[in-house]
Amino acid sequence: MAQEEESVKATPLAAMAEAFEELSKLVKSCPSYHLRLITFCDACSLVSVLFGCLGIAFKFAELEYVSKVRDLLEASKTYDTLEDIIDRDIESNTVRSAGSHSRNLRRVRQGLDLIRALFEQFLSSDDFSLREAASTAYSQVCAPYHTWAVRTAVSAGMYALPVRDQLLVRLNENGEFMIPLYTK
Repeated sequence: MAQEEESVKATPLAAMAEAFEELSKLVKSCPSYHLRLITFCDACSLVSVLFGCLGIAFKFAELEYVSKVRDLLEASKTYDTLEDIIDRDIESNTVRSAGSHSRNLRRVRQGLDLIRALFEQFLSSDDFSLREAASTAYSQVCAPYHTWAVRTAVSAGMYALPVRDQLLVRLNENGEFMIPLYTK
């Protein structure tokens, strides 16, 4: 019952942090550990909520991220570990091919990096607007890979971001959880 109450109280950020902390423990516990693809996908699926809470400005990123996680989830029916999909794509010379699992894995990683950078920026400022935090995170993580047209569209979309308090409400957060999360 206590665990059931805890899961009801868990916020999206708390659930995501717990899932990735567990992944970290697994990987650190044994240097030769091969991370199961399904375990990785389960943790990654929790992050899509964060993209959704950012509104229309990050809608394309959300759709892209969710489709790549779904692809990897489907691949987990065939491949057991992250290493398995990378090895398979290396063998078939498809690592850089559109739609390859390795490429989709890289895109998921980029999505995770974007969210990480965004929240690092978010927490390092008391700014009411998320525009500066999101712009900085995007510039660091995604902009180098995007065309001018995409960068321009993203820049325009930054004006549609929710303000700090709106984001916290959408995430069902009061802000107390986020401080320990990023001071570790």
